[in-house]
Amino acid sequence: MADTNDLNSHYIDKQGNYKKSSLREIISKNHPVFKPENNRYHIYHSYGCPFSSRVLITLELKGLNNCIDNSVADYIVNRSIGWAFTKTTEGCTIDKVNNFKTVKEIYQLNDKNYNGKITLPILFDKKNNVIVNNDSSEIMRMLNEEFNEFSTKKPGNRDYIDLYPKEHQDSINEINEFILPTINLGVYRCGLADTQLEYSDKFNILFNALDRIEDRLKRDRYLVGSDKITESDIKLFSTLIRFDAAYLQLFKCNKKQIKEYPMLSNYVRELYQIKEINRTINFHHIKYWLFTFFEKANPLKIVPIGPDLQWLNESHNRHLMSKYY
Repeated sequence: MADTNDLNSHYIDKQGNYKKSSLREIISKNHPVFKPENNRYHIYHSYGCPFSSRVLITLELKGLNNCIDNSVADYIVNRSIGWAFTKTTEGCTIDKVNNFKTVKEIYQLNDKNYNGKITLPILFDKKNNVIVNNDSSEIMRMLNEEFNEFSTKKPGNRDYIDLYPKEHQDSINEINEFILPTINLGVYRCGLADTQLEYSDKFNILFNALDRIEDRLKRDRYLVGSDKITESDIKLFSTLIRFDAAYLQLFKCNKKQIKEYPMLSNYVRELYQIKEINRTINFHHIKYWLFTFFEKANPLKIVPIGPDLQWLNESHNRHLMSKYY
């Protein structure tokens, strides 16, 4: 029987580093096998996991719901079987493609003897019945670039969005490289620290990074300085939306709440209130997954009732920073 720390290690190592995925095929028209097609691919995800969240948000913003369906894993991860599917837990689904009971069975389609890490999200090929990719950043790029012809939001339409535009790619790459170790992983590095000294160091890195983003958002509506959301905003938001709800208490990231930052709080409110993003956020799943999954930080697995997150529904002022509004 695997203990909870083994399950944790599938995502984050002892230093709080995200363990890179191993299944890395890229869907494209030039790929000999994995080409973009309507209703060929499927996404497996968890509402609780921020790396799954960024993929689901991309799917929604790109208008690909009718092209790529998804299955939702249970937020309670059983230490003996890992991620599983159930239709009895609210907001979760069965495995809509293979009707498997566990996510591990999906990995075993690629290799029947697979004994590596079992992670979500997964981009799955229904045609060949194999996993294509389980790296969230690469899945985001594929959803952004390879399926536009099947989207309800086609290039040229007013609601079309390019999350990785060529003119901003250098800036997007730069900010991604900054927020990944300091904020996206920074919260985990605080919560999984083994010593007071290590925790203090990671705590200061995290909040110095949040201060830098706060200053950046005084000048620009979004992270790369454009008037459009990019993948960097999705990656940052997926962490910030979990901050007051879970990270602040679970991982001892308690210097300030996000709602106490004037710029960051308005930024999070704007993104949260976008309908495509809002319907991907399930705070029940977020809290129950985080507070029960990371047993090192919460050995009794007690899930707090609070906090009050009504501030997310209050009006924001980010539109005042846009030259187009």
